[in-house]
Amino acid sequence: MMLNQTVEVAPRREPSIMDVAREAGVSAQTVSRVATGKNVVRPQTREKVVEAMHRLGYRPNGAARALKSGRYRNIGVIMFSLSSYGNMRTLEAIAGEAARVGYALTLIPLGAASQSRVSGAFARLSEQAVDGIVILIEAHQLNESDIELPQGLPVVVVDSNAQYDQPVVDTDQAQGARLATEHLLDMGHRTVWHVAGPDESFSAQRRRESWKATLHSRGAAAPEALVGDWSANSGRAAGRELALREEVTAVFAANDQMALGVMHAIHEAGLRIPEDISVVGFDDTPESASFWPALTTIRQHFDQVGVAALQALVAAIEDQPRERGDLVPTELIVRRSTAAPSR
Repeated sequence: MMLNQTVEVAPRREPSIMDVAREAGVSAQTVSRVATGKNVVRPQTREKVVEAMHRLGYRPNGAARALKSGRYRNIGVIMFSLSSYGNMRTLEAIAGEAARVGYALTLIPLGAASQSRVSGAFARLSEQAVDGIVILIEAHQLNESDIELPQGLPVVVVDSNAQYDQPVVDTDQAQGARLATEHLLDMGHRTVWHVAGPDESFSAQRRRESWKATLHSRGAAAPEALVGDWSANSGRAAGRELALREEVTAVFAANDQMALGVMHAIHEAGLRIPEDISVVGFDDTPESASFWPALTTIRQHFDQVGVAALQALVAAIEDQPRERGDLVPTELIVRRSTAAPSR
């Protein structure tokens, strides 16, 4: 008669920091410095320690590191609109820079920008043990009178008009709109018509204000702006109205998608671009060079905005001196959709 016997297998011991130190031929303190991402270790030594970690399958204990250093090496991102080209490019840059400096990301996307949703996102992030938060939300209602930002936790706002005590990083929206408007005026157009973004957008507001101020500074009349919703369809609706007005020779659209709609409407009306009407966009999306004709536009450096936001937050987390905020310059990209007026 055979009896079933239970054989107890001792659990496999996880490699320790001492094991890695012996394997790499360095001190345990050096291994700890590498594991916590400190930059005081020579590159050759760091590489040797990392290789030893991989050979042994060593995984730094995040909770233990946090207890010892007071940091989790984790950053929260609150983001409104995952469908926005600019927001996604900025998020990619934030993630890339975070990985480069040894931080992980926890993303909380919001379906709508409201006090309750943002407060809920802060609460969720506090449960995730983050060292700081990047807020990537563009809406008028989120100003300092409407939203209370957490105290004692570093926060950086990626926004164009938020009046916070925290660092604010954004594209220089006013400079971009000025470059677009001046480009058309310098070509000889008497004035420039504007298809603006939605009223609740800080970016749209800044571009619209700068467009109007530039016209006034050059002694040109400022027509009434037409308001869209960032979509090509709204640009097309505005373009149909503009194409009926003989005095319109130049249009500045607040983003490339609305510029595409404007161009569609101008073609539908039997007019030529740029011979009859010149068009300038804003963003320099990858498709803008393939519009017909290729679109003159304002290039936003979303990658620089994301990197600057992450660097500002890490500086705050690690108590490093830094300016309160950053404005990233824009760039005028001249293509085939603008020319001197012919009518």
